[in-house]
Amino acid sequence: MLDKPAPTSSTRTSGPLAGFRIVEFAGIGPGPFACMMLADMGAEVVTLDRVGAKKNMKSVAGRGRKVVELDLKDKAAVAQVLDLLASADALIEGFRPGVMERLGLGPDVVQARNPRLVYGRMTGWGQEGPLAQAAGHDINYISVTGALAAIGPKERPVPPLNLVGDFGGGALYVVVGVLAALLEASKSGKGQVVDAAMCDGAASLMSMFFDMTATGRWTEGREQNFLDGGAHFYGVYECSCGNFVSIGSIEPQFYALLRQHAGLTDSDFDAQMDRKAWPALKEKLTAVFKSKSREDWCKIMEGTDICFAPILTMAEAPKHPHMAARKIFVERHGVTQPAPAPRFSRTPSAIREPEAADIGALTSAWKAGK
Repeated sequence: MLDKPAPTSSTRTSGPLAGFRIVEFAGIGPGPFACMMLADMGAEVVTLDRVGAKKNMKSVAGRGRKVVELDLKDKAAVAQVLDLLASADALIEGFRPGVMERLGLGPDVVQARNPRLVYGRMTGWGQEGPLAQAAGHDINYISVTGALAAIGPKERPVPPLNLVGDFGGGALYVVVGVLAALLEASKSGKGQVVDAAMCDGAASLMSMFFDMTATGRWTEGREQNFLDGGAHFYGVYECSCGNFVSIGSIEPQFYALLRQHAGLTDSDFDAQMDRKAWPALKEKLTAVFKSKSREDWCKIMEGTDICFAPILTMAEAPKHPHMAARKIFVERHGVTQPAPAPRFSRTPSAIREPEAADIGALTSAWKAGK
């Protein structure tokens, strides 16, 4: 069982990670997102940023941190960081392999000072391997895992934003890894290095599809399978208004409801799982959905077991009744943004404001509360 002291700051009083101290080395994209999640869950996250990098109160991924500006090329600043890390529970960095070692802040040095420290490292290609030192972005990391080849229309793969590599395969995996290592450290008293590579995580996310391939339920090639847009009962359809809706009527009982509410009386629709029939049925269903507006289809299908939803823009999403009822989006400093997730019944997460901090005062407070 994890047993942490009370938070040293009055602003860290809620969330299941209250009392945990995490040092973030500033980066972009998945690193800040991972630390946003940890901060939302109550951890005291301190971001070490370059001199002059002023905190942005409107930043979504930057919320909830203490921010310390310093020059890591200055040996005196590095010594201060080592003092701070001596009382930290975890560190998260997203530099290329070798950068932290050259700064004098590699795992061996840091864990010699603090054996319990969990050292989270997030990169695109991982800490070793032929591509470890190569530059890359989400699109490259998911390209080599089989993920990108499976997404998009038959003509060409389509990048799924940078959700699969950066955030799904990177940020979420480093969060899971760091939390697992913290749990283990509470038993063993020893920290460890967490190597979270986005190509590793993206490959892991493909597990179900490798499983289905092995059992003959998945065919390589886009728009040939029931989850990749190949099936008429699982996909995106344009409405008469130019907006789109999605359906996912996979199960027979849900498919029956789709037929009922969409008026699909044509006996050709009996062949739900006949892959050869899918292209023709998709064409027919395309014409059906184009006969009404998105609003009309929502009135007919939303809330049923058809597995239906309107496809909303980022501007529209917060106004949807379900999104609004659950307060999935909140407004902060005039910026609409997702609320913390997941939700906890007894120790709720909360959005906290970033604040400037003094590394010396923080170190003293952490040592006192150790």
